[in-house]
Amino acid sequence: MKHTRLSLSIAGALLLTSTAGMADSASLQQQLDTLKAENQTIMERLNATMDQIESSTDASSHGSKGKTTVGGYGELHYINTDSTNEMDMHRFILYLGHEFNDKIRFFSETEVEHAQVDANGGEVAIEQAYLEFDIADNAAIRAGILLVPMGIINETHEPPTFYGVERNNVEKNIIPATWREGGVSINGRLSHSLSYDVALHSGLEISSASTYKVRKGRNGVREAAAKNLALTARMKWTGIAGLELGGGIQQQSDASQSTDPTAGSATLVEAHTIYQHQQFALRALYASWNLDGSGPAAVGADKQNGWYIEPSYKLNTQWGVFVRQSSWDNQAGNNINTENTQTDVGFNYWPHEDVVVKANIQQLDNAGVDDNGFMLGVGYQF
Repeated sequence: MKHTRLSLSIAGALLLTSTAGMADSASLQQQLDTLKAENQTIMERLNATMDQIESSTDASSHGSKGKTTVGGYGELHYINTDSTNEMDMHRFILYLGHEFNDKIRFFSETEVEHAQVDANGGEVAIEQAYLEFDIADNAAIRAGILLVPMGIINETHEPPTFYGVERNNVEKNIIPATWREGGVSINGRLSHSLSYDVALHSGLEISSASTYKVRKGRNGVREAAAKNLALTARMKWTGIAGLELGGGIQQQSDASQSTDPTAGSATLVEAHTIYQHQQFALRALYASWNLDGSGPAAVGADKQNGWYIEPSYKLNTQWGVFVRQSSWDNQAGNNINTENTQTDVGFNYWPHEDVVVKANIQQLDNAGVDDNGFMLGVGYQF
């Protein structure tokens, strides 16, 4: 009897234990189900938050997905010559570009000249702002504010890329850099070594008030008169390692935009070479304008031309020296001395490939008036 009672007690205990275990198991499963539901809720909230972030990012870039790039360049100059003694933050430029996809992209430059804008001068301007569309493996179309494809530095003018504190005067007064117009262009390659640029764009608006100087005719695409568009064509050949031969022509049917009946068509012809062999480099350029009409001819501005030659030598990866001889004349068609001749000698020091310190001595004969002195500068690009 005792054994029977003991057995019943053990059986009862086992039954209670089993029942409790089943209860614990059910409770654990319920907890797991609850945690799973909570986890699902958290994931749904997280995904909703990420969608909001992506939506906000897309909205900030006007709904466009792609790659946006930012860059820029700048230069500070100290000028000490017979005519000028000044410290000038000459340029501060920001690049902004966006690649919409592998065939469509946007590029722009916003420029501040001379640190600020007030009654004494300075400028804030859009130097470039264009869309580029690839239409073939070796061709693209650009539309917007374009740098005119002429000369050496008009398209590539970041301070670390050239010698001298200031840009050369031939590509300032004759080309005239930095020269931008509104229009459309097609750019491409005919072969591995031969490239071309053809652009239809707004033109100059020269006048007798500035003795028809071409630099004074730039409008910077600021409500620029467009009665007479200009056509520019250029080709560059790079078939020999280290050598570039380039040349272009521009034609405009009325360089005064119909504001001066004594002025007519204008044609620019330019040719240049860039040669690099080990440490030695050479740049040379010639440019010439022909302006029709009795108005330009009366002041000798029917012929405007200039040239320069610039040999340089890299002493090592950081130091380079140069000399430049240049000449230009915006009234070469007259019989009096209006020619400017200039000699520059100096050096560049690159502590980093995108940072440069510059110095040069200037000797300038400005139509019989000397303007000599020296210049110091620092510049960067990124």
